[in-house]
Amino acid sequence: MSNNSSIKLPSPLPAPALGYWLMGCASLVFVMVLIGAITRLTESGLSMVEWRPLIGALPPMSETEWQRVFDLYKQTPEFQKENFWMSLSDFQTIFFWEWAHRLLGRLIGLAYGLPLFLFWVCRKIPKGFGWPLIGMLFLGGAQGYMGWFMVQSGLVNEPAVSHYRLAAHLSLAFLIMACLVTTALRLNPHWVKNMPRPPLITHLWGVLGFYILTVFWGAYTAGLDAGLLYNDTFPKMGDHWIPYEMHLYSPLFVNFFENHAVVQFAHRWLAILTFLIGVSFTARCIKQGALSLPSILLGAAFLAQVALGITTLFTHVHIIPAVAHQGTALLILVLIVINFVKYRTVK
Repeated sequence: MSNNSSIKLPSPLPAPALGYWLMGCASLVFVMVLIGAITRLTESGLSMVEWRPLIGALPPMSETEWQRVFDLYKQTPEFQKENFWMSLSDFQTIFFWEWAHRLLGRLIGLAYGLPLFLFWVCRKIPKGFGWPLIGMLFLGGAQGYMGWFMVQSGLVNEPAVSHYRLAAHLSLAFLIMACLVTTALRLNPHWVKNMPRPPLITHLWGVLGFYILTVFWGAYTAGLDAGLLYNDTFPKMGDHWIPYEMHLYSPLFVNFFENHAVVQFAHRWLAILTFLIGVSFTARCIKQGALSLPSILLGAAFLAQVALGITTLFTHVHIIPAVAHQGTALLILVLIVINFVKYRTVK
């Protein structure tokens, strides 16, 4: 009895409920990113010119209210310069996607904020996780503001949002996803069996670095509608490896941010480099005898992403491959996070 009483039992793992909750929120963010892509591709993002956090959760409920919001839209550059032909029924179609996008944002806020409050009150949050969880709540608030800040850029002068603000909006969504998944896996380390491989972690940092650059230039490409150029050839830009518009702006580096053709050129080659580094990571796992399901899925996701990118280009940014392209980009981020957890050295 004395021997048994001296045995020190291991500390219980954090409640898995927190991990499931965070992964549920991550799933909602994934859907949000897909709806965001549809909203952009259907050119619906500027249809709601008001920001009403509470009342705006409901769509117009009467003919009078529909006419009121349509009249507001008629005052925007987008309607006056591009969509002047629209009837009320046409407007309702684009309004739906922006409304759905904002509504889901509100629902994600509730799905995250209310359980966080309950877990906090019930003292279910493990030590060291309180501030990170609160930090993600503030990230969600910042994302809502960034979305409205982006929309505002398209309500003056030109009927297009700033591609820089679009990139910031998308990047915040990706950052939130990474934080949610990372925290969920930290709370439940048994979900991914650890296999420490420091060289693979170093390789993963390279994958992540090029991935981030590719996502940024992908957002620039989307924001500038640069994907509508050079739709018939890959990897060459028409008859050239380097677009002839390369020196349109001075100094030269400005072209990589403002020149539509060069922005697409940068996205293409960053994507190719990221693909090569990503697939070589999977190959390196094989070489080191550390191949796992996460590393296999990461390599497969990079293959799928390149195929989707080329398909999006050749179909002149058809909505189905374009939405799948954005969704796969987010899936790759999740797989990168899982591989970091898989191969990290646990202290």
